Amino acid sequence: MAVPQFHHLAGRVWVCPGDPDPEAVQAGVAVVADERGSVMIDAGQSPTHARAIQAALAAAGLPRPRWLVYTHHHWDHVWGACAWPGVEIVGHETAVPLLHAEAARPWSHHYLDERVRADPRLGPSFRARARAMDSWADFTILPPTRTFTDVDELSVGVGLRHVGGGHAPDSTVVLVPDSGVMLLGDCFYPPPAHLRRPDDGPDLDLVRRLLWDDYLWYVSSHAEPMTAEQARSAVEAA
Repeated sequence: MAVPQFHHLAGRVWVCPGDPDPEAVQAGVAVVADERGSVMIDAGQSPTHARAIQAALAAAGLPRPRWLVYTHHHWDHVWGACAWPGVEIVGHETAVPLLHAEAARPWSHHYLDERVRADPRLGPSFRARARAMDSWADFTILPPTRTFTDVDELSVGVGLRHVGGGHAPDSTVVLVPDSGVMLLGDCFYPPPAHLRRPDDGPDLDLVRRLLWDDYLWYVSSHAEPMTAEQARSAVEAA
């Protein structure tokens, strides 16, 4: 696993990239640092990853979060949540039944192996989960404790906007207007590999709708941050 490290992006926003190895399926995270209460965006892919993120926060002199926002319910964004005690977990309302269903599964290395044998398309995701989880003791999948329907705003000026899309029905973008940063999660990505059809690709129309004049940085979970100019150029070139 790559050693997490936070880098200052703009204003109150710091980003911590995930593992660049695509087989790791490790999403990056971000924190909006504020003396009134910081906001963590996504939880890490496992308790081990979450604890490494916590060490990176301390190394950067950043405060532990008061809120934890899920950009969506996929495992590499939420499986670390049980290692963040005392935070309020915020996510779209559609994540709740999805995560309750995930929490009810008998997760173990044996279960992961069984599922891959039954459906080989799950192999990349489930093998990555097996590598990420060195122990299942005290592991649990946590749904949001605070939900919203369309938009929400935390008391520290961090906005949440549900965008949905083909990747996940609960996809949410996180807005930090005073820093000019929009955190996209995986919202414009195609569906997960085991659900993907040959003609599925990035949702560029969604990206175009999110290119707002007041935002200077766009951050997705599995790529380097892009300036607004880079994001526009990438969309136009596609």
